[in-house]
Amino acid sequence: MKIPLLFFFGALTAAAQPALTIYNQNFAVVRERVPLDLKAGENTVTFAGATRQLEPDSVVLRDPAGKIPFRVLEQSYRADTLSSAFLLSLYEGKPLDFLVRDQNAKEYTVHGKVIRSGYAPGGENEAPIVEVDGKLRFSLPGEPLFPALGDAGVLKPTLVWQIGADHAAQFDAELGYVTSGMSWQAAYNFIAPEKGDTLDIVGWVTINNTSGKTFENATIKLMAGDVNKIQPEGRVYGGYKSAVPTAIFSEAAVTEKAFDEFHLYSLPRAVTLHDRESKQVEFMRATGVHAPTIYVYDATKSATKVAVMREFKNSEENGLGLPLPKGRTRFYRKDDADNRLEFVGEDTIDHTAKNETVRVKTGDAFDIVAERRGTNESLRNMKSQADQSFEIKLRNHKAEPVEVRVVEHLYGGLNWQITEKSDEFEKKDAHAIEFRILLKPEEEHVVTYTVRYDWQ
Repeated sequence: MKIPLLFFFGALTAAAQPALTIYNQNFAVVRERVPLDLKAGENTVTFAGATRQLEPDSVVLRDPAGKIPFRVLEQSYRADTLSSAFLLSLYEGKPLDFLVRDQNAKEYTVHGKVIRSGYAPGGENEAPIVEVDGKLRFSLPGEPLFPALGDAGVLKPTLVWQIGADHAAQFDAELGYVTSGMSWQAAYNFIAPEKGDTLDIVGWVTINNTSGKTFENATIKLMAGDVNKIQPEGRVYGGYKSAVPTAIFSEAAVTEKAFDEFHLYSLPRAVTLHDRESKQVEFMRATGVHAPTIYVYDATKSATKVAVMREFKNSEENGLGLPLPKGRTRFYRKDDADNRLEFVGEDTIDHTAKNETVRVKTGDAFDIVAERRGTNESLRNMKSQADQSFEIKLRNHKAEPVEVRVVEHLYGGLNWQITEKSDEFEKKDAHAIEFRILLKPEEEHVVTYTVRYDWQ
């Protein structure tokens, strides 16, 4: 049984509400409406509400209707919002009073001169240096007392434009920009019965906002895919994590569509994203997905371990059939003794298109053992050919029969042939073959083969 992609899709929010397209590469595109009241000539317009991690040269300010012509003559972006350290930097080389409280809570003023504020925009602050009574202190003598606020600082990250207009006009302009500090990741919980080859799958997305701004009732889209994005050199942002994630449960179906070379998921209901918040949203749910357990022995990945994997087709016939964004997978299996779920492994999947096969590893088999060794190597025909022979021993200590897929990589050259073999195999690609060996309980089976490389 298939339950379709579960995201919420309701009515569009009001034009004044922000719209976000979040990429899983720590950035987002923000779109907001800015009311403009322009007179003919040059206008100064201020927008105090941008993020702290805005990319200033990505800003686009336009009339969404395309009817009112105007020009952005100049733009300034001020992200250094007011703080004690920032204001202290404005008084370097100048006198400043400091409020001191003694042990009896009595207050008095100390007069000093700021030699060095220690403020480092975007970096780690240094210890301030203050001169008091002709002596230098590498700390503040008290709480700095600043004069009234002028135009030297801003309370929020602010964009200031000088806009030229031929005619007076009032309209809502659309502001769009790219900002760092926002990301999303998908995660999948796979739930299986104690026995059997079916899975129930619940998919979640986690949205992280460390942009320095809260978005109230924002319409949100999530872009899945590897978008080429150049990271600005030397630009480092601090990360924050929410102590308690917020969960939102789906109320309607999410919409998904192919967009350019990527996939775009739309959340149907408005979501509020607080700064420094992590928020979870359920976006898909499927039941009865056929996902058999397979056992794979690949000596290039482990000398003795046999990997346990689950494999399923991302198709409508299998209860899925939608593009799956990359993310972490967690596996739970139900214990029939007490009907409780037990965690049995995790892995990751890459972006997976519709109708492609997904294979994820849950761990290594406890009761299936493999050993591999080379048994012979020789040169032939004036060293233009080489023979290599190998032996792989497989032992099954489980109470039921299992099939083990033995993957062998042939890296000695492009021209090769298997001259001897104990079992049939399938050629997987130009450098790999696979044996499928069925083992009864407590059975040992030995796979042998000889490969000949021809370098003529």
